[in-house]
Amino acid sequence: MPVVNRFSLTTFRTLNGHNTVAGTQNNSSNSKQAKEVLSRHLALLFATSGHSGVDRVVQNLLPEFGRTSHRFDLLQIRGHGPYLEEVPDNVRVIRLPVSSKKTVLPCLLWYLWRHRPQAMLTANHELNRALLLARRLTGVPTRVVIRMGMSVTAKGKDLKPAQRKALFASMRRWYPLADAAVTPSQGVADDLIEIAGVQPERLSVIRNPIVNARFFRLAAEPVAHPWYGKADNPVILGVGSLEPRKDFATLIQAFALVRRDRRCCLIILGKGRQRSELLALAAQLGVADDVDLPGFDPNPYRHMQQAGLFVLASQREGASAVIVEALACGTPVVSTDCPSGPAETLANGRYGRLVPVGDVQAMAQAINATLKAPPDPDFLRQAVVANHTEVAAGQYLAALGVNG
Repeated sequence: MPVVNRFSLTTFRTLNGHNTVAGTQNNSSNSKQAKEVLSRHLALLFATSGHSGVDRVVQNLLPEFGRTSHRFDLLQIRGHGPYLEEVPDNVRVIRLPVSSKKTVLPCLLWYLWRHRPQAMLTANHELNRALLLARRLTGVPTRVVIRMGMSVTAKGKDLKPAQRKALFASMRRWYPLADAAVTPSQGVADDLIEIAGVQPERLSVIRNPIVNARFFRLAAEPVAHPWYGKADNPVILGVGSLEPRKDFATLIQAFALVRRDRRCCLIILGKGRQRSELLALAAQLGVADDVDLPGFDPNPYRHMQQAGLFVLASQREGASAVIVEALACGTPVVSTDCPSGPAETLANGRYGRLVPVGDVQAMAQAINATLKAPPDPDFLRQAVVANHTEVAAGQYLAALGVNG
């Protein structure tokens, strides 16, 4: 795996005789011809927390890309994920000397001029916008594919009016210039059409690549936690960052209601600033002895395999990879009907009960009903056929304009 640690902006400024920082170019035919010559490789740029759904998307896509004849560059921003245990031989890692998505533009200008990829995929609004701007300034005709994983409408509700207006205006300004856009759910795609003005024919709904042989190996690993393996005391599981958007407070309140009627316990995997607050809530409700927040586990699948029920309490999601992961394990699911992915994944309730966001009573009733009559595991696994990694990887390559 080749790794490029640094680049020279001086080299960038003088590359091919262009003043690329200013976005100007020579008027010679040689200059125009140079811009049109692209290298036969593909590029990827992500900036993640290291433990998000996007991290798992990248971690599952790269091995599939590694089985193709294509060459890839994976651009990384300092201090950001994805963090990879292994990188295929046909993937070169380029570490950019910036630590913020907001300052990545000069690096992208340099990268497009120097490496001229045939196509490039980004995920995250700041990166999407920066790549589209870099392509315009350089004139390099790289095919740009942007990915939006979260409902824009729901995200906008968390912003102040001025911030929301600026975000939507930025998306309307830049996103229609992308050659293709990828979303993990139809709900997110509809948002991009309505809010950002992306043409429907440029959109591809590609389910998150999750299910593969590695997934099942990890799911089969043992879990040391003493609460698992007791049929009369099932584990209810939640997974995600301990932040308001995930609304684990509603889950704990619903669990407290369920606990009045039957034996069960609650494990929430993840880390975040709300941990102390959530533990205090459990104590206040009298269920502290039955609630555990053990932190982040890089292998949540083994917990899903052992759990009696998985619950998603989020206020908003893109497609919710954790629901797919639970279903792939054959584990029953209860989820909020938040925008915009859970209802699609659960086929509007066919594969798991849906409850209104923030409704403690409805969530408690759904948990109770599912624990009393859990669906067949093989039936649940049918829901995630489109999430097999080889299927999603082929669709991503098609969006990038190449064959598998």
